[in-house]
Amino acid sequence: MTEQPTTHPTDLRETVRRRYAAAALQVTEGGTGCCGPAAIEVDENFGGTLYTAAERDELPAEAVAASLGCGNPTAVAALNEGEKVLDLGSGGGIDVLLSARRVGPTGKAYGLDMTEEMLALALANQKKDGATNVEFLKGTIEAVPLPANTIDVVISNCVVNLSTDKPAVFAETYRVLTPGGRIGISDVVADDVLTPEQRAERGDYVGCIAGALSFAEYRKGLETAGFTGIEITPTHPVADGMHSAIIRATKPAGRP
Repeated sequence: MTEQPTTHPTDLRETVRRRYAAAALQVTEGGTGCCGPAAIEVDENFGGTLYTAAERDELPAEAVAASLGCGNPTAVAALNEGEKVLDLGSGGGIDVLLSARRVGPTGKAYGLDMTEEMLALALANQKKDGATNVEFLKGTIEAVPLPANTIDVVISNCVVNLSTDKPAVFAETYRVLTPGGRIGISDVVADDVLTPEQRAERGDYVGCIAGALSFAEYRKGLETAGFTGIEITPTHPVADGMHSAIIRATKPAGRP
């Protein structure tokens, strides 16, 4: 993978953390009105509008308002009753709460986020929703605080592109999955012809554009981690040569 941020990774992570902390506070403190919390301002390629009206209506308004993703990973992950699901970069908890409904009381949905403000918002949304098969964890997606071989499905909504160490994200995702486990990720992916510099020209890092991998880089990263059955399917453009995409892959059965 050739993507090389020009800013120090620690600085980029802190920039991302501050942006999402501010987004959480906007929902919890400053974004309310007569009709409930106001959605964080994003264009039509990102946010709560990518969920069905039925999905939006069944969740706390704050969870929908805090959605900053580029897709709807729960719609493509084919979740089953009793499965354990992990959402990388769970934010206000919209995908965790939707997943919890799909896996039912015998399953469990974990949300992982590094931002205290987003975790507080997610816990508040969980309380409003009444979900009991949900657990939110503090940590980074490069070092998942869960044991190996314990998760059936890993989902993520436009978060992997924010990482400054994507090989670590892919390796950790592989590690926590059970043999035969799978991923269903929404992310921004770049055309193979675009250089990292050209991707940076199309948007900033926290805006999910500059940090995006190309299709070939994404596939290579997953293959290096050990995944098979890799599918990367673009769904809609988010900038010139940049696409929201659905990424599916499997950890082979019989492998630790």
